[in-house]
Formats: sequence, C-alpha cells, structure tokens
Amino acid sequence: MVRRRSGSSRRSGSGRAFALGVVLFLLALTLAPPTQHYFAQRSQISALRAQVNDNNQALAQAARELELWRDPEYIKSQARARLHFILPGERQYIVTDPTDSSATQPTTAVAKDLPSGLPWYSRLISSITETGS
Repeated sequence: MVRRRSGSSRRSGSGRAFALGVVLFLLALTLAPPTQHYFAQRSQISALRAQVNDNNQALAQAARELELWRDPEYIKSQARARLHFILPGERQYIVTDPTDSSATQPTTAVAKDLPSGLPWYSRLISSITETGS
C-alpha cells in the first residue's frame, strides 16, 4: 500500500505541474497581443516624435530664411546673384571661360556608335533600335 500512495502523490504532483503549465500558457496567450500592441504603439510614438522634431527644425529654418527675405538688401543681393539684375546706371559683364568643360555638350554612348554617313531618318531609326535592345 505504500507504493500506491507514493504513486498517487507523483501523479497529483505532475497533475499540478500540468495545471500550472496550462495556466501559464493561457496567461501568455492572453497577454501576448496587448504586449505586442503596446510595443508597436511605442515605436510608432517614437517615430512620430522624431518626425515632429524634424518638422520643427524645418520650420525654424524656414522662419530664419523668411527673416532674410524681409531685408531689402538681401533681396537686392539675391536678384543680382541669381537673376543677374543690375541697378540703373551700372553695366554688367559676364565673363565665360573658354576652357570650361561644362560648356561643351556631352555626347552619349549611342550617338558615338551611330554611323555618320547615313541620312538623318536612318540615324534616327538606328538610334531607336539600338537603345531599345
């Protein structure tokens, strides 16, 4: 009879462990989705805060630039630099560098491969067929 009691205590001990395991498993299943939503929302909040910070910095930069544009002297300097405006009575000279490589038109690889002795329409057709392949 002693064996039965020790066997039944083992069974009840393993039953308790099983019940505890089931309860922990159900608890994990219950808590997993809210925990996932919590961390997803925290990362979204962090991303939105970073975006607000970037937008505030851009707004501050735009406000600084607006202050510059309110100055008439800055407007004159920008008109002179960007649009080549001059004041009445002034002469403007634009000096170009003949050795400047940006003034020459770059040729494309397709234009180099085209034969030069063909009429313009044949060259057009061959340029279309070469770029299409």
